[in-house]
Amino acid sequence: MGWGGPWACAPLLMLLLLAAGGGERRRAPRRKCPIGCSCTQDNALCDRTDGVPQGLPPDITSLSLVRSGFTELQEGSFLQTPSLQLLLFTSSTLGLIRDDAFVGLLHLEYLFIENNKVGSISKNALRGLKGLVHLSLAHNQLQTLPRHLFRGLDALTHVDLRGNPFHCDCRIKWLVEWLSSTNASAELGECQGPAELNGTRLSQLHLQDFDCITTALVLFQSLPFQALAVEPFWYRGEQHVAITQPFAGRCSLLEWDHLDGAFRAYASINGSSPVACKPLVVEGRLLVVLAQLAGGSHVWRQEGASGRFVRLQELGPQRIRKPNALASFRVDGDWFLAVADSSKAGATTLFRWGGRGFYAHQALHAWHRDTHVEFLELAGRPSLILASSSQRPVVYQWSRPGRAFLRHTDIPDMDDVYAVKHFRLRGDVYVCLTRFIGDSKVMRWEGSMFRDVQHMPSRGSMVFQPLGIGNHRYAVLGNDYSFSQVYRYDARSGLFVRFQELNTQAPRSFAHLAVHQRDFVFAASFKGDTQIYRHITIDLSA
Repeated sequence: MGWGGPWACAPLLMLLLLAAGGGERRRAPRRKCPIGCSCTQDNALCDRTDGVPQGLPPDITSLSLVRSGFTELQEGSFLQTPSLQLLLFTSSTLGLIRDDAFVGLLHLEYLFIENNKVGSISKNALRGLKGLVHLSLAHNQLQTLPRHLFRGLDALTHVDLRGNPFHCDCRIKWLVEWLSSTNASAELGECQGPAELNGTRLSQLHLQDFDCITTALVLFQSLPFQALAVEPFWYRGEQHVAITQPFAGRCSLLEWDHLDGAFRAYASINGSSPVACKPLVVEGRLLVVLAQLAGGSHVWRQEGASGRFVRLQELGPQRIRKPNALASFRVDGDWFLAVADSSKAGATTLFRWGGRGFYAHQALHAWHRDTHVEFLELAGRPSLILASSSQRPVVYQWSRPGRAFLRHTDIPDMDDVYAVKHFRLRGDVYVCLTRFIGDSKVMRWEGSMFRDVQHMPSRGSMVFQPLGIGNHRYAVLGNDYSFSQVYRYDARSGLFVRFQELNTQAPRSFAHLAVHQRDFVFAASFKGDTQIYRHITIDLSA
């Protein structure tokens, strides 16, 4: 049985028994004792003292501090009484116990800190109490306990934690784990938070009740240039990234520097006004398509020996007027390149690789000022979605007999969509639709059309990018006027919930890159430095 209930007076009873020498009455000689304390042969009882009494006999084995006025125990508070076996604090204003408060008490077996105002205990407060058998922290103001508080207490057989307003969140998970593995008995109280656990006894908690693993994006590296787009790609077994720099007039290729532990540019392709830079590996050769507003759009090829890029061809000089986005993909064994044209008199055009270059294959969606093109598969069929500033997004699907994309449907109630990005989740296809004015949306494909899943308020958004990092699914909604919002998918609700803010000026593109067993998110900024964030995992119970 513990020291609660009918044994509430057990500490004082033990004190009297120790004083009586096991029942044999004897007259204790008068000893020197601090003011406010009464001392016998082995014991001291101090009432209403303003601190840990000084000048106590060093050989006393029991000390009781009742109704004391001090508020904290400092390191080494009992170095002058190394023989203590029992120590009691009760009905005092004690609120804080610091590291090594009981250092030197190698013989202490019973520690009662009850009916006080203790709200905080340092993680090493009990360090050195190797002989402690019984610990009571009952009826204080503890909302949590520091991890590993009981580490090194190998002799402990009983713990009393009743009467504390524990907040049963991740900070208490370690205690639940310790209780399931220790041989010590325990008297436990109830949770007083969070709301869903109010009134739940600590003894009823299980490790699976705690979801304590979270993540964060932390700034890792800044690149001193503005950018419009970020395109990750694999080449020769490693991931690289191509960054479109409109003001510098070039496309930069970056790789991970294993020595410096950072990203560095290793090649660049110069242009006049690049708006998109699309790397792809065709027939074992690295190609880069550079779309420009002026000076023509071109395909560049990397030479194997030197690693330099040479211009392979001009892309559709009579067809491309004002390119805004590129998409590359393979269908039925052929490589295709789609160029979204945002000019009033232009047409989004599909090019097919012909062995020595890309050649016009099909004109799509003329006269509609397309701002983005996205390739995806819907029900196993290759598909394209074209976003336009003049009408709703249009879905095209591949026709094998005609070897062309045919219009299938449009996306309802979504005029003036700037960009479309897709992702897959549990076998379903979703799209993130970006709108500069009005709500951006997450929609799901349901057999023949897309239907609403969730609306996100967006004012000044030019990108709404889904990202899959490990087991985590995010959607980042950029903002030209405020912080960009990172949403994280919540499997229980089936919705994205606000998770984090990113301070990237006028973002135009977000992309995930995994290198050297690390995950990074690139954020292309149109008005400031392009930023690289590292994705980290955090254990809230640690």
